[in-house]
This record gives sequence, C-alpha cells and structure tokens, in this order.
Amino acid sequence: MSVIRVERACGPVVEGEALVSEEGFSPRYDLDRWSGVITRPGHRLEGASIVDKVCFFPVAKGGIAAGWAFYDIKWKKIAPRAFVFGVTNPVMVQGAIFAGIPITEGWSPDPQGLVKTGDWVRVDPGRRQIEVLRRA
Repeated sequence: MSVIRVERACGPVVEGEALVSEEGFSPRYDLDRWSGVITRPGHRLEGASIVDKVCFFPVAKGGIAAGWAFYDIKWKKIAPRAFVFGVTNPVMVQGAIFAGIPITEGWSPDPQGLVKTGDWVRVDPGRRQIEVLRRA
C-alpha cells in the first residue's frame, strides 16, 4: 500500500476513485458547474468528471469566485469527495471548508508516481495522509 503524507488537511475521512491531473484546476474556468465535467479546451482532463472523485491537482487556480464555486458544486451534488492539491490558497481552502469538501495541501512524495486515475484511495485529513487502497 502506498502512502502520501500531506502538510495541511481539513475535513472528514473519505474514500473514492482517484482523478489525477498534471495540470492545475480552477472551479470557475476549468469546470462546467452544472455537470461537474472539466470543459476548458486543452485541459489535460478535458471531458473528465470530478463528481464523487478524489481529485489530485498540482495547483489550485483562482481567487474569490473560485471559493464560492466549491459551495455551488456541493449544493448541486456534483462535487468531488476531496481535493488534494500540491499548492492552494486561503480562499480555496475556505471555500472547500465552507462547502464541506475535504481538502489537503502539500505532499510527499509527489503522487504522480504513486497514484493513477482509477485507483481507490483514502484521504485521512486527521492523520494527514492519503493511502492507495486498490489499484485500477
């Protein structure tokens, strides 16, 4: 079992299917907030759904509008189970906490070599770790 340590985390323990990106994420500009599908042309995950996934992104993109977008997608029942960011910002963290979406920041080692889209993972914010439970 692979384990990734995170520097900061908030929210309850969740498990789900991983969606792993090599590109950053903006809930305002990359996401269709009616379907939960990444629709920005050229995004490496264009066409992929974040709904009920544990989403791994190297960086969170966005400011004030991105923070309220998390509540919007949670209310519409198209939110992921958790956001796992390499780097995020206070507005995104505040938005995720307000929406009740677990969020983490900072990781070691980099999940790119350990987690693949489709793997089943557990995010444990209290223990500040992510475990790969089952390979796709």
